[in-house]
Order: sequence, then structure tokens, then C-alpha cells
Amino acid sequence: MVQGSRTYIPVMPEHEWYRAELEQVEVFAPLIPAEQVWVEVLGARNEIVPHDRNDMPDRLVSLDAPPRREPIAIMDVSRLTGHRVVQVVEGVERRDLRAVTELHTSTDGYTCARVATELEWYRWAANGRAPKTREIPVNLLWIE
Repeated sequence: MVQGSRTYIPVMPEHEWYRAELEQVEVFAPLIPAEQVWVEVLGARNEIVPHDRNDMPDRLVSLDAPPRREPIAIMDVSRLTGHRVVQVVEGVERRDLRAVTELHTSTDGYTCARVATELEWYRWAANGRAPKTREIPVNLLWIE
């Protein structure tokens, strides 16, 4: 939306967007000046690749933009439930997932976590009904 010489973008909290989707209702979002809105772009810069545990990530960030967050291997985090996760199978990323459990051993003996789609995650938060989940081996999961 353009008003005068400024461009505004409607922005709302993520949980409100999912609530609107679940309840099929219209939700109003405040208008934020475009220069204050940052959009995450996925692509070559966000490619998920294994990392060397001895590499110290560059901790310096610009104060002019949000920091870039690198995907983290699931085994490198202490808490998993609730985090956004990415499933990577043969180089193809599946996003829009949330971890519903911590790591556990599957009946087949693999280390796994159960994940749900973000829509199912927010439905669970809204109505308390357990989400539909899938068990994914840890070697296929990364935290966003």
C-alpha cells in the first residue's frame, strides 16, 4: 500500500496468520513502513551443508539488518521441541515443519524426532488436539 511518498506492508504475528487460516476468518494487520520490513529469501545462500564442529561461526552482525541464521544440525542443539526444522532428502528441502518431540529411539533403533507441519503445530496450540506427526531420522533434520 502506498500513502503519499511511503510504501507500507501489512505485517502480522505468525500465530495470527495461522489462526486466520484455521478459522477461515479475516485478520487485520498493522501497516509497517517498507524500509522496516525484512524478507527471508531462501536459495543458494541458505543451502544446508554439513559443517565442521571446529569452525567458529562469525558472530559479528550488522545492526542495519536482521542477522542471518544458518541451519544447525539437530545433534548440535540441546532442546528441539517447538523449533522450526528442515527435512533434507537427497538435496531437496522440506520446510514448514516444527519439532513436536525431543530426540528418541524409534522402534527400528534409529535416533528420530517427531515433526508436524506448522499449520498442525498452531492448530495444536489453538485447540489442544495433538497434531498429526511424522517420525524423521535425525540425519535428515536441521533446525532453521
